[in-house]
Amino acid sequence: MGRPKTNDHAVKERLVACASEMLATGPRESVTVRAVAAAAETSTTAVYSLFGGKDGLIGAVRDRAVAGLFQEVSAVPATADPLADLYALAVAYRRWGCGHSHLYTVLFGGVQSFDPSGEVGVNDPIGPLLAAIERARAESVLDGEATSIALSVWAAMHGLVTLELAGALDAATAEAAFRSTMHATLRGWTTPAVFSSLRRAESAP
Repeated sequence: MGRPKTNDHAVKERLVACASEMLATGPRESVTVRAVAAAAETSTTAVYSLFGGKDGLIGAVRDRAVAGLFQEVSAVPATADPLADLYALAVAYRRWGCGHSHLYTVLFGGVQSFDPSGEVGVNDPIGPLLAAIERARAESVLDGEATSIALSVWAAMHGLVTLELAGALDAATAEAAFRSTMHATLRGWTTPAVFSSLRRAESAP
């Protein structure tokens, strides 16, 4: 009989999960190979054999976060209403962030940066947002530079989700604040004609 395989998928998942929690709740310097291995109830050898070391493990956590957020937002279908699509993307962003709080904190807590003016990769979570913004601009729904709009929308989403994850807002307040803030942010970038139309619809009895 061969020796049992100990550094398997289950061990890998535990290491990523433990590293995610440690990165989200403490300084990066405190995340050592020994500490993560102990938390995952495995050996330091497993970290090196599966990830090549601490940097590889942290990279795996980052990749897991990026892939998860991308999968969530890319599943939002495009419709004939670009503003509704942008709001749906914001909802998907919030849903993933609240459902994966440790990965979200890692993703936007220093391991991963947000640069809407940089090169966007195929599986970059910002891609679907930029695509929806470009579509809205092409249809004369939004007016402004795409990267500026993206940064504005992301700042609103990130701020609200961060407050919610920190427990600063109760469930009802978080829901209402997210809805009103995202609609106001998107409305602020609309063309004059669309803005007037939205205002008339809001004031209608």
